[in-house]
Amino acid sequence: MDGGIYIQKAYESILSGDFEQAIDWFDRAIEADPDNADYHYKCSISCSRSGKWPKALLHAEKAVGLEPGREEYRFHKRTIEAKILLIEAEKLLAEEPPQTEGALPLLRQVTELDPLSFEAFYLMGLACAGMNRLEEGTVYAREALRLDPGHSAARTLYADLRRKQRFMRGRAGRHKRRKNR
Repeated sequence: MDGGIYIQKAYESILSGDFEQAIDWFDRAIEADPDNADYHYKCSISCSRSGKWPKALLHAEKAVGLEPGREEYRFHKRTIEAKILLIEAEKLLAEEPPQTEGALPLLRQVTELDPLSFEAFYLMGLACAGMNRLEEGTVYAREALRLDPGHSAARTLYADLRRKQRFMRGRAGRHKRRKNR
């Protein structure tokens, strides 16, 4: 059967809300025409919407490999790579105790791959706050707020970090004055 027919069936499945079936149809289209970058790209999108990140990355890489000049394919691949790293970082931060030193480099990679990742900036702000790296945390929290000004938790984090910074500056100033007297 022609791959285009499978793609049509995949879209019908998507419209009816059966995303698993859509992925199956995309897989069949890829079997019929394995060198069609667009089929891999479309399958990757459906996999990412279903949270099947390894499979989404596999097909995104294949699409980019087949057509490296397509910016939308490269962008999609970077977005998936960022999401996979974000999930890894979230797992590290969820451990007891949180593995912030291991999570921060992953989160920085996320922001390099996806500079619009609110979640990465917010989590970096939280991680730095937990490590008492107030200035760095404030920068990340401010960026998270820039990306999502209405996010109340980010707003609270930013305000808390700013308050703690002012408090620490005040304490440092008092100590210096005592020494100079």
